[in-house]
Amino acid sequence: METFTNKYLTWLAVIFYMLLILFLVIRGALKTKNIEDYAVGSVHFSPVAVGLALAASMTSAATFIINPGFIGLYGISGVLSFGIVMPLAIFVSLIVFTKKFRKYGTSIKALTMAQWIGNRYNSKKYALFFAVLSFLLISFIVLILVGLTQVLSVALDLPVLPVLLSIGIFVFGYMMFGGANSMVYTNAIQAVLMLIVAVILLGSGYEHFSNGVKGFLAKLDSIDPTLAQWTNPSSFLFRDYFEIIFCQIIIGIAIVCQPHIITKSLLLKNEKDVNRYLLVGILVESLFFMVVVAGLYARLAFPELILDGEAIPMDGLVSTYVVQEFPVYVSLILVLGMISAGLSTLEGLIQSLSATITTDFLKPVFGESLFNREKPRREILINRLVIVFLAAVSMFLSYQQLVAPDVSVAIFAQNGVYAYFAAAFIPVLFGMFLDDVPLVAPVVASITALVVHFGVYYGRIGSYMQEPVNNPGVAATFAILSALFLGFFIYLLDKNFQFFKTEIKEKELSA
Repeated sequence: METFTNKYLTWLAVIFYMLLILFLVIRGALKTKNIEDYAVGSVHFSPVAVGLALAASMTSAATFIINPGFIGLYGISGVLSFGIVMPLAIFVSLIVFTKKFRKYGTSIKALTMAQWIGNRYNSKKYALFFAVLSFLLISFIVLILVGLTQVLSVALDLPVLPVLLSIGIFVFGYMMFGGANSMVYTNAIQAVLMLIVAVILLGSGYEHFSNGVKGFLAKLDSIDPTLAQWTNPSSFLFRDYFEIIFCQIIIGIAIVCQPHIITKSLLLKNEKDVNRYLLVGILVESLFFMVVVAGLYARLAFPELILDGEAIPMDGLVSTYVVQEFPVYVSLILVLGMISAGLSTLEGLIQSLSATITTDFLKPVFGESLFNREKPRREILINRLVIVFLAAVSMFLSYQQLVAPDVSVAIFAQNGVYAYFAAAFIPVLFGMFLDDVPLVAPVVASITALVVHFGVYYGRIGSYMQEPVNNPGVAATFAILSALFLGFFIYLLDKNFQFFKTEIKEKELSA
């Protein structure tokens, strides 16, 4: 009877949440008249709302659902990596990059990352290149769909396939209409829910600290000594400080160069709002990143990672912890918060990726034969068809990851996402901070990043790449450093010897 009541209440909570989202989407859709409204909005948003939206979209199902599973499996070393080092690098990068990116993005009316890069280097082909690269971000959509499916299938006690289909149809369906006008408000509400969940999850293990931090570490040590150590040689992600600190600093700096993160600042209409936007986003995000500690609490609750005689999958560890260890009313809030963590980033990805494919891939390729300047609604219709395509591909790949994951869907996602921002980092960096950059420098850097990333990972190059499953962060680190070295070398050659025709002039930087 109690189990039936729990499911009934969970259903009611999920349905109420869906209705609230739909209300906000319809409200936003009424103000969306063209693709520009869809991409950056037609409403004057509060910097607090956009800051909350930034925190929510940066915090995906990975932070609340998937990454705590890694921490539950590998211990304190993962907290240092995912909860401390990477966030600090992200915050510094976000502060440094945001104002520069926004200043140029607003002056040229850039709607997408590909447009920003293409306009910055005066190259439509380079913009098209990044539009094609943006398909790599589908891997991140897959991660979030898998995380959401894990949470709801456990909470509702349903098979994964119908849950996956329901989530996909609902989210991609409403994102066909709302865009930025609704996304900022849904993200803000989701961020508030996530704040509540973060506090509950972080406080849920307070009894483990009855004997202080040393007592807590002793409990982890009794399960597995490597769980209480700053490095974990038995893992494939946290083996030494090179992986835990150096790689995560490089990744954290570059990770900001994702469309759904760095383009958030374009939603602000006034320059004076930027500081408040950053302050709100970073403060809230700091708390969100610490949620990975809940993975340690889950491991203490299930020391053998087994429930009712069955192994708990890593991606489902936190979901199982929430449903098994909390009273029903608290678990309802936690489930909704974890759904919010996934939806917030998923909405941003669908919005930015569909806008990129529509405006930066289909429009340049098909031109007037498909698009008509006098009919802006046609562009919106094409964008909706793109979202249908993204939904079909993403759900197919998600099901494959649910039934046959390679340790974790996070590895699948990291390979795609890390490759994208490794390729994007140098053109964004050079475009914001250097004058007279020849187009060949960022182009070569982007290609180098892709070749090195995939070459190191799939070619198993180096001592770090010899495990059955390897760390994409190591491959991305070498990719970013190689791209930076080669791109800067070409830039210096041109600066001193004028080998190449320059594309960015100083006067453009002051535009």
